[in-house]
Amino acid sequence: MAMIEVKDLVFSYDDTSDTIKGISFEIQEGTYTTIVGHNGSGKSTVAKLLAGLLDKKSGEIRIDGMDLNLENLSKIRSRLGIVFQNPDNQFIGSTVRDDIAFGLENHNVPQKDMDGIIDVNAAKVGMTDYLDKEPTHLSGGQKQRVAIAGVLAMKPKILIFDEATSMLDPQGKDEIKRVIREIHKESALTILSITHDIDEVAQSDYVIAMENGKIALAGTPHEVFSDASRLRSIKLDIPFTLKLAQELKKLGVSTGTHLTMEGMVEELCQLRSNM
Repeated sequence: MAMIEVKDLVFSYDDTSDTIKGISFEIQEGTYTTIVGHNGSGKSTVAKLLAGLLDKKSGEIRIDGMDLNLENLSKIRSRLGIVFQNPDNQFIGSTVRDDIAFGLENHNVPQKDMDGIIDVNAAKVGMTDYLDKEPTHLSGGQKQRVAIAGVLAMKPKILIFDEATSMLDPQGKDEIKRVIREIHKESALTILSITHDIDEVAQSDYVIAMENGKIALAGTPHEVFSDASRLRSIKLDIPFTLKLAQELKKLGVSTGTHLTMEGMVEELCQLRSNM
């Protein structure tokens, strides 16, 4: 079942030119999809359109079987959670506990239920030991994990990450990518991540590569990364593991096509043990 359906979507920030130029795609329930593209490709605009934060010029958007319109907007937003780019702009509470509780309080969740919900979702993102900490004592990656916990507490069906790692240091980026992997593995959530991190793209189920408001490539990571010349033409790279495989091949060492570091390391260890 398609959780997100987009058909002939057009959007413009002004009357002079279209930012999104008639794109169509579907995202299946329970999958992890990444939308990738260089700056100005339109990928973040798509996220805001799906969340109902921008109004389309024309075309169709359906979320969980409902047309995205004013009548359905409240229902759709109850099914969809979004984590934005800047961790500081999303922290509302005076402590981690208060921040996760914010949405629950707005939905009048009883206090007797709230504490358990907070504890469960803090644990999902590895923030149990920080529940009484103030935001000034947290790193950017930790603040983003709190934002994710706050969204998960609302029990959405769809989770959108709008360049959620772009303002983080390498450690923070790795933390968030790990959390996303774990959420995908352990839940039935439909995940959409807007990103420029090629290694994150490699861990997803499906990839949409955008250029200048259009879809340039779409498919599984293996399918998309197999078209290296097309990727270069839209200013995108291939994962480090594929680059490593290419260099090893020049040295006479053949490996499989691994998109994740874990898979590559496992095969290299196996090759070494067979020497």
